[in-house]
Amino acid sequence: MEYSINEVARMSGISTRTLRYYDEIGLLRPLKVRSNGYRIYGPNEINTLQQILFYRELELPLDDIRKVLVDDAFNREEALRSHYEKLLQKRHQIDLLLENLKQSLEEEKGRIRMKDKDKFQGFKEKKLKENEEKYGKEIREKYGDDMVEKSNAKYMGSSKEQHDRAEVLSSEILEKLKTLTGTVPADSEEGKALAELHKEWLMLYWPVYDVEAHQGLGDMYLEDERFKAFYDAAVEGAAAYLRDCIYAYTKK
Repeated sequence: MEYSINEVARMSGISTRTLRYYDEIGLLRPLKVRSNGYRIYGPNEINTLQQILFYRELELPLDDIRKVLVDDAFNREEALRSHYEKLLQKRHQIDLLLENLKQSLEEEKGRIRMKDKDKFQGFKEKKLKENEEKYGKEIREKYGDDMVEKSNAKYMGSSKEQHDRAEVLSSEILEKLKTLTGTVPADSEEGKALAELHKEWLMLYWPVYDVEAHQGLGDMYLEDERFKAFYDAAVEGAAAYLRDCIYAYTKK
C-alpha cells in the first residue's frame, strides 16, 4: 500500500514539515516523488518511520539514528526487541515517579507522612540508570559487580542531607580544579586537600575505601574520554591534575 505525505502525517501524528525535513537530511526518503512533487511512501518507509519515532522517544539524536539505520548490520527484529526492553525500563521509572507524586499528594492532604529520603527514591533510581547506561560497563569491569551493587545500594539508602553534601562537594571539587590546575603542584598540601575532598565525595557512594580503587578511578578520569571531557570542561588539564592529586594523596 502507498501513502501520500498527508496520509503518513495523519497516521503517525507528526507534521508534513517534519517528514519533509527527514527527507532533506536523508533520514527518511519517500518511495518516490510524483511529477507534481508529491512524496509517496510505501511499507518499508512506514517501518523506517516507526523505527525513527522509537529512537526519538528514547532521545537519540537524529544524526545517530541515521547512522543506525544505514548500518548494514541493522536488524529490525533486534531493534524492536531493544526498543521494547528500553521502554519497559522507562515505564518502570515513570511508575516510580508517579507513585512518588501520589504519595506526596497524600502527604499534602495530611493522610500519610513520608520519610524525607523516600521523597527522592524515583529520582535517585533514574540517576543510577543514567550512570549505568553511560559508565556501567567500564565501572563493572574495573571494580566488579559486587562493588557496584553495594555502592548503588548505599546511594539508594542515602539521606537528603547526604545527597546535598555530595552536590556541594562536587561543586567544590570543580571550583578548586579551576583554581589549582596548572598553578599549584599536585603533591602540594592544596593538591592533597583536593584529593581528600574527592575521597569524602566518594565515600558518600562507596561502601568501603580502597587506595587502589581510588587510584584506579583517577586513571579512568584520564583514560576515558567521557570523564576526561567532564573535568576538562572546567579547565584544560583538570582530569590529569585530579589524577595526579589522588596519586600524591594516596602515596603520602
